[in-house]
Amino acid sequence: MTAHTLDTPENSGMTTAARPHDTTKVKRAASSAFLGSMLEYYDFYIYASAAALIFPTVFFPDSGHAALLSLSTFGVAYVARPLGAVVLGHFGDRVGRKNVMLFTLILMGVATFGIGLIPSAESIGVLAPALLVLMRIFQGISAAGEQSGASSLTLEHAPQNRRAFFASWTLNGTQAGFILASLVFLPVAAMPDDILYSWGWRVPFWGSLLVLVAAYVMRLKLEEPEEFAETKKADHVAKLPVADLLRTHSANLARVIFCAFVAVVSTIFAVFGLAFATSEEVGIAKSTMLAVAIAANAVALFSQPALAALSDRVGRKPVFVTGVLGSAVFVFVYFQAISTGNVALIFAAGIVLMGLLYAAPNAIWPSFYAEMFNTKVRYSGMAIGTQLGFAIAGFAPAIGTALMGGDPTNWLPVAILTSGACLVCAVSALSAKETFRTPLRELGNRI
Repeated sequence: MTAHTLDTPENSGMTTAARPHDTTKVKRAASSAFLGSMLEYYDFYIYASAAALIFPTVFFPDSGHAALLSLSTFGVAYVARPLGAVVLGHFGDRVGRKNVMLFTLILMGVATFGIGLIPSAESIGVLAPALLVLMRIFQGISAAGEQSGASSLTLEHAPQNRRAFFASWTLNGTQAGFILASLVFLPVAAMPDDILYSWGWRVPFWGSLLVLVAAYVMRLKLEEPEEFAETKKADHVAKLPVADLLRTHSANLARVIFCAFVAVVSTIFAVFGLAFATSEEVGIAKSTMLAVAIAANAVALFSQPALAALSDRVGRKPVFVTGVLGSAVFVFVYFQAISTGNVALIFAAGIVLMGLLYAAPNAIWPSFYAEMFNTKVRYSGMAIGTQLGFAIAGFAPAIGTALMGGDPTNWLPVAILTSGACLVCAVSALSAKETFRTPLRELGNRI
């Protein structure tokens, strides 16, 4: 990130001498957002991988619906997310972005480490899945505030002509977390079953503490954005941000909720797709599917900043909607490729779907959604809107499994579900105002 320089400050009245200081702040904010998101979604995706590959055996060994129950625990976090969004959004808009972001970081790290300590169902019975669900709820509360806080803070530090580029590093951290989680699970998945299902699967959860320390140190150095600091100093912060949000930004809140349906693509790819492809009936190797995920997200590490930078030039909506509609079509290609068993075709389809098409809305939503709200309610608006919308994504793997009707090869209803979510997202995005040229102080002030 440090290779990129800024030529135009957001405020035309800013002196030349002030530019290096502002560049440092936004790069520090983007780096912190990247590391924080990497930790959050490393934790998130090792849970996703474990829910698809490990937890049915460890926590639901005597159930006739072990896979469905395991995938349902993945969705539990999305039930907790809206509540977490309300609470964390309130404090993020009232107290400040930085302290809330430190809290979300610690909560996710503790919950993930805790999952690695839970005994199996054979050892403590039903208490084991109950503890798993509790830790998953804590993960959900944490995730509810992480991306919204990081995106808000980075966007408020960024110059107007680079807002999407810098804000996209929040989601680049997500991709890095996905890659790291998949890389960690490659050797884990190759372990003998007696090691894998006893202590082997726990190692990735314990390893999250290393990333936590690095991200925490970086986050301590953050400063509150000038725009928020001035609002707080003038005592113009909303006393009840949620009430203010509903009164003044209800239409944009609804838009964010429906736009967030696009996240169904991600959870279907990461969780359902992994379980589907590695089932006995389909028979793709676990290592192959993890490698597909790594390749697709590695491409996204480069495509997302580029697509965000493109939206800084041509607008948020054209790039966002093109990626969403492309995902709606290409999800069928991806599942068809899996059903053929052709590894090269699976890699190509996965890279196009996640590395190029889904990468467009994924890179742009941190700026696109944030620009729908003003500083007083931005954290709450993003957090509540995204988490309500993400709820369908959280349960999409379990819903998809149920839609298969007992036929492990019947992927078509799942692709239709995913495509339908994309179409809802596209319609909502098209109804939004274009904001890429709107100054920060004017964002969200004309509803």
